[in-house]
Amino acid sequence: MLLPRHRAMTLLRSLPLTLLLGMPAQALATLNPETEEQDRRASVINELEEDESVDEVEHSTQRGAPNTGTTPANAAAQPDIGILPSGQTQPSAPDTPVAANVDLNDVVTAPESELLAMQLDTLPMPRPAQPLALLGSEVLPGTSARLAWSPGIQIPGLSQPTPVLAVNGIHAGPTLCLTGAVHGDELNGIEIVRRTIYDLNAEELSGRVIGVPIVNLPGFQQGSRYLPDRRDLNRHFPGSPDGSLADRIAHSLFENVIRHCDMLVDIHTGSLKRTNLPQLRADMNNPDVATFTQGFDRMAVVHSSGSPGMLRSAAVAAGIVAVTLEAGESHRIQEHQIEAGVNSLTSLMEKQGMTSRMFVWGDPEPVYYDSDWIRAQHGGILFSEVDLGAHVSEGEILGYVADPITNAQYPIRANSNGRVIGMAVDQVVMAGFAAYHIGTEAEIPAE
Repeated sequence: MLLPRHRAMTLLRSLPLTLLLGMPAQALATLNPETEEQDRRASVINELEEDESVDEVEHSTQRGAPNTGTTPANAAAQPDIGILPSGQTQPSAPDTPVAANVDLNDVVTAPESELLAMQLDTLPMPRPAQPLALLGSEVLPGTSARLAWSPGIQIPGLSQPTPVLAVNGIHAGPTLCLTGAVHGDELNGIEIVRRTIYDLNAEELSGRVIGVPIVNLPGFQQGSRYLPDRRDLNRHFPGSPDGSLADRIAHSLFENVIRHCDMLVDIHTGSLKRTNLPQLRADMNNPDVATFTQGFDRMAVVHSSGSPGMLRSAAVAAGIVAVTLEAGESHRIQEHQIEAGVNSLTSLMEKQGMTSRMFVWGDPEPVYYDSDWIRAQHGGILFSEVDLGAHVSEGEILGYVADPITNAQYPIRANSNGRVIGMAVDQVVMAGFAAYHIGTEAEIPAE
């Protein structure tokens, strides 16, 4: 006896799975008048019993159909997703790429290593350096040398050459020149050049570094800012071969050393009885110079177009990117300012691709300033209330000028919000004396 269709289907769904798997197709046919449907389901069950659970097949949702938890009305008319007759494969979606057939037993390179190898293959190989011809000598690639420069202005029998340090890297790159003590009493620059040069390894350097720790050797020996003729050497560049003593020294240095440079950092301190926060002086209207200043680690940059005769002005005019680095005060060795100068030059060389140090600077972006000097309006003794580098507010008292006879005290106030980037040390002052150098943050002109 055949059961009505709805009762046969109900009975079929109620039977345990194990019983259904064990029943022959003929027995299944007796439960459902539609033998074709029963045969299909029995075939599906037999094919899946080793791979998947029937429960997963029963409750899977058709691709593109909403998952409502119920069987779609047309489920009987469509084959279940992923179920194909034996020997056939499911066609992939049109946009799905076909994976390559690989032998999983083969050992392959990790994807990260392959990517790194590909990146290394695309990197340009360093070019070998060429010998450096300087001051009548040849400095071979991968070597360092102590050379001598003589401007030819002293008595021949008593002449003393000026030491020049040169490091020619093993790889090609730019030439950086460092000059100190253009003013003979500025000691911090001498030590900044020495530490920077002697910390270099020629076999790891790309490019060249030329250092002249003491440009003004006569002034250094006398503890004087000036040359023996009382001239300021930093007002005579690029000099001339037949001019004054300062002109001749400037010309000799410029032609024999400076013209070998691609980049120049001329290191100074504050003048007599003034001190400077470590900072760069740079012509920010020059795009190349403005970009150059970005390589110095967290260094204040003060916009200054420079004066005629200055070494950096003459260098820029000759196509050499140049800045002045100011640090501290004259006649003194100041460890904090020296460290700041050395760090900034190390950062610069890394930025220029000359060195590669395994560390990351905390904040390599410089701070740019416009600046203004605040002058004393009365004579007396200056007593400061703020420290170098302090951030100040407009109207804040920076110090007092006290009259030692009348006991009158005259405050000096900040004329704007900013930072003390330079100041006079406590001393006797007259009206008009430059007491405090205030920097106010500014944008790079190109921005």
